[in-house]
Amino acid sequence: MLSVRGVTKKYAKVLANDNINFDVSSGEISVLLGPNGAGKSTIIKCIAGLLKYTGSIKVNGHDNKSIAAKRELAYIPEVPAPYPMLTVWEHLEFIARAYSLSDWTGDAQVLLERFEMDDKKKKLGSDLSKGMQQKLSLCCGLLPRPRLILFDEPMIGLDPHAIKQIKDIIVEQKNAGGAIIISTHMLDSVAEFWDTTHIMMDGRIEASRRRSDGTENEGLEDLYFEIVESKRQAKRAEQENNTNGSKEN
Repeated sequence: MLSVRGVTKKYAKVLANDNINFDVSSGEISVLLGPNGAGKSTIIKCIAGLLKYTGSIKVNGHDNKSIAAKRELAYIPEVPAPYPMLTVWEHLEFIARAYSLSDWTGDAQVLLERFEMDDKKKKLGSDLSKGMQQKLSLCCGLLPRPRLILFDEPMIGLDPHAIKQIKDIIVEQKNAGGAIIISTHMLDSVAEFWDTTHIMMDGRIEASRRRSDGTENEGLEDLYFEIVESKRQAKRAEQENNTNGSKEN
């Protein structure tokens, strides 16, 4: 469903993504883990077509910036950005028109009820709380029934009930054959349902693991800290060697 090959993204002199390669199959939940600044959100935005980059990204065989790819892709950002002067229902109508959806009102109603927003239909985007804005973003992303969903820190700002709902939706989408990517640094939020994980540091994928290979028994948290701490120690050792070498010279 998704193929990422040799993706590199620079911001001025900062190398945010350095030759990123991975695939996500239909019916798979793939998790991008890493500390803040690791490059997780950057690669998510590259896949969504929001940033310029070098390399190749294909969605079901289509270039990710093509109309065909965008019809199959949904992006749920970490920071929601609703239109301030559109109501909740008008946001959903906007998405329905943009995707040329027919008979969409029933699906929209189900989504609003599921996220306990049925009574917020007439509220403006500017009047919604951060949590409600995030729920609206989820409803808009799910309405076109995408086959690939990109979640960037999806649990932040949500109440416990909404977190449970989104976890249920992620599993449902997987079981329906969807491909899911979740970028997060909250390990416990994805520990029970991931299929593959890619651990990122300094813009690179430092390690990839598949749950079916027995990684589940190792524990996602143990795996994460083992890799991240070993890389940090190696980096500190290299910096110390460079410093000592400079002093000797």
